[in-house]
Amino acid sequence: MIELNIKDSSEKVRVNNIFCIGKNYVDHIHEFANPEIPKEPVVFMKPNTSVITNNGKVGIPELNGAKISNDLQNEVEVIIVIGKDTHKVSKENAFDHISGYAIGLDLTLRDIQAYEKSKGLPWTTAKGFYSSCAVSDIITKDKISNPLDINFGLEKNGEKIQTGNTSLMIFNIPTIINYLSHIFKLVEGDLIFTGTPSGISTLHSGDKLHAKLEDLVDLNVQVE
Repeated sequence: MIELNIKDSSEKVRVNNIFCIGKNYVDHIHEFANPEIPKEPVVFMKPNTSVITNNGKVGIPELNGAKISNDLQNEVEVIIVIGKDTHKVSKENAFDHISGYAIGLDLTLRDIQAYEKSKGLPWTTAKGFYSSCAVSDIITKDKISNPLDINFGLEKNGEKIQTGNTSLMIFNIPTIINYLSHIFKLVEGDLIFTGTPSGISTLHSGDKLHAKLEDLVDLNVQVE
């Protein structure tokens, strides 16, 4: 059972499903060879066993004594935390179903993902491996006055490499919840990664990552 701390509280949140939205910032899309803007949200999932928390370590999986990838990359993202059963919810009522937010890292094996894309295969290996889902403590939704205008970013070894603001999303938070809740039934403890801005980079052993959601909550992880 994976649980996340709620900042300034003794309570915890049990993690259920983890949904992720890809290609949700234009500047990130232009980092790739095919910069087509999606007409609807690009959705994939991670197993909840992929979660690591603050001060955790991320590493490339090994198989038969060898690492399965040569290109581990960072993607910093704002995370929505669902607070109750959510099914067929309108955009207008979407925020009523959110209990909080977090900052996270969607760690990606980019070479594996490129291969999977080229063959029309799912991204599960590239995106769902153990330690691929780094998540901070949760902040309750009352701590954020305007979720549609949140600054966030990532430093690698003390150097700022990613900066973003939720106002720049292609599909904003209400749109994401409306879309997902009409296809899936969301439940308390579901996490939704909302996409990354530009600034992805290859990570190496010993790299220290510091993600931050304004001055509200942060996340530190190290690459093994």
